[in-house]
Amino acid sequence: MIVSHLSVRQGARLLLNDISFHLPAGSCLLIAGATGSGKTTLIRALSGRVWHTGTIVYDAGETELRRSVIERQHRFHNRSNISSFYYQQRFNSMDAQDAWTVREELVAVTTDPDEMMRILNHVGIGHRIDTPLIQLSNGEHKRFQLARALLDGADVLLLDNPFTGLDAAARSSLDATLKALCNQGKRMLIVTGPAPLPDCVTKICRLDNGRLITLDDRNGYETWREALRADALSGSGEAPEDIPPAFEYPAFEEAVRIEGLHVAYGEKVILTGLDWTIRSGECWSISGPNGAGKSTLLSLVCGDNPQAFANRISLFDRPRGSGESIWDIKRMIGFVSPELHHYFETGSQAGQVVASGLFDTIGLFRKLSPAQLDIVRRWMTVTGIPHLAERPFANLSDGEQRLVLLTRALVKNPPMLVLDEPCQGLDEAETLHFNALIDRLCRRMGKTLLYVTHHPDEIPSCVTRRMMLSPGLPPRIDG
Repeated sequence: MIVSHLSVRQGARLLLNDISFHLPAGSCLLIAGATGSGKTTLIRALSGRVWHTGTIVYDAGETELRRSVIERQHRFHNRSNISSFYYQQRFNSMDAQDAWTVREELVAVTTDPDEMMRILNHVGIGHRIDTPLIQLSNGEHKRFQLARALLDGADVLLLDNPFTGLDAAARSSLDATLKALCNQGKRMLIVTGPAPLPDCVTKICRLDNGRLITLDDRNGYETWREALRADALSGSGEAPEDIPPAFEYPAFEEAVRIEGLHVAYGEKVILTGLDWTIRSGECWSISGPNGAGKSTLLSLVCGDNPQAFANRISLFDRPRGSGESIWDIKRMIGFVSPELHHYFETGSQAGQVVASGLFDTIGLFRKLSPAQLDIVRRWMTVTGIPHLAERPFANLSDGEQRLVLLTRALVKNPPMLVLDEPCQGLDEAETLHFNALIDRLCRRMGKTLLYVTHHPDEIPSCVTRRMMLSPGLPPRIDG
């Protein structure tokens, strides 16, 4: 694979500037960069999804190389040939029945059941072979994409932040898998933020304002990361003072009370035996491996999972099923998840996505008042993205989309924040800035917080209570 003088423009903006590199057999090139540096644009150009100048040659002698993209967020169709889903869909058993299972999806690639199971076990999801795609976790979707690419005979793997959203064990397992594939002669290109360097990497570059800069070795990479971290720490400081005031919300003593929780889909038990109370103003972290039930638990808290009505759950001092509406619940919560950006119309502007948080809708369906416009503007200033307000949400980088969705979660200044992998896709400076803001909101304004992450070093200092979920084991609560 040879890339020569690749450039990409978006209007007057030059996103990629004269990129050239060679990817020989058995090599793994890692290209790192901060948010908005052009990493995802590069993957899209290499896969033929955006217009570019320059040349991209996929061949090895007389053979054309087969390429496959492992996307950060997996897009798929269900049995009804629908690919646009609503957020609550993954938690509804009826919708799960309309989704293809892992086995059914891979039959289109191979009819050899032994080879299918071998590859699925190789990437660590053999036990999920009969699971509907809509019920896979974010990390499991990445491993499914890799399995499909291998079964399809891909020679070149283009991986967009493959380690993001994976727990520590899954990251280590994926690294070992990619290293083995590299040893088998596969060609791999990984784009990522300034994250720890995987063992599978054979060459390292970084993107800076659309230009590709080669780093000499791993020491050079770590020196660059350390410089970014030092800059981030020096600039994190105190969160901005210009935070719009909270709206009027009903007072409550307990945000959540769960007794004897049991959630299952068919014979698959997701969560069982949980007794849990979150009092007003408490700050919790929730951790656990991929597939342990973290997103399912949050869906119960946010009113998105119908199995709440089969359990003893109270939210904001009201038992579920006692006459409250889902809007009564959602107005109290600011929420973000790793896959939330999938559900917004592609034509939405970033400022409209932020404003939709005022009404708890996936999209903006009404005209804003001057006061509401001012609130949106002020919050986008607080999170450092006022320049994105009129840009199309779909054209933003993954990190920029995440900052927009985090601002959406904050825009109504709610009494409770439910943040599922909130810093996924952010660079170190943005992570430090956002967590400083969360600390300030929780400490000075008494917010209730649920914070889910695979990275303990990302947990804000305001968190004093922790829950660890493990498949097949009772939850462990500390603090």
